Amino acid sequence: MAELVSFTVPTESDKTLLVWELSSGPTAEALHHSLFAVFSQFGLLYSVRVFPNAAVARPGFYAIIKFYSARDAHRAQKACDQKQLFQNSPVKVRLGTKHKAVQHQALALNSSQCQELANYYFGFNGWSKRIIKRWCCHPMSARVPELAWPRSLWITWRKPAVIPAK
Repeated sequence: MAELVSFTVPTESDKTLLVWELSSGPTAEALHHSLFAVFSQFGLLYSVRVFPNAAVARPGFYAIIKFYSARDAHRAQKACDQKQLFQNSPVKVRLGTKHKAVQHQALALNSSQCQELANYYFGFNGWSKRIIKRWCCHPMSARVPELAWPRSLWITWRKPAVIPAK
């Protein structure tokens, strides 16, 4: 079954993982790197955030990981829960809990995040942010008889302009 992935900041609980019982040995930055390496194998990540445990808990860290895709988050949770991913003890991984009373406004992604999302899901790494000037070409200029061209193509058919190299 296909999943619709929108170009908005993921706020849904089914796209968010809570990871805890992370070791206190490595730094938060090292844990961030390790978590990113492990969980990015399951899909494109929106964010990985590492926090120290509360003062009343034992020393260590927990993390919140957001995916663009709920299916990727679910696969990651099933595969990583109670596993020794990069430390000697197993970690716990759970999907976020649903808060039906809280409605989040859909926030658009910035341009680089949109480009990253498009590259990941469309499998192409050559998107351009440049606007290419286009001009309209009348079908007769292509030396094709006028009757062979539908009138709608006279306006919509466009040929890219030559852009000089810088």
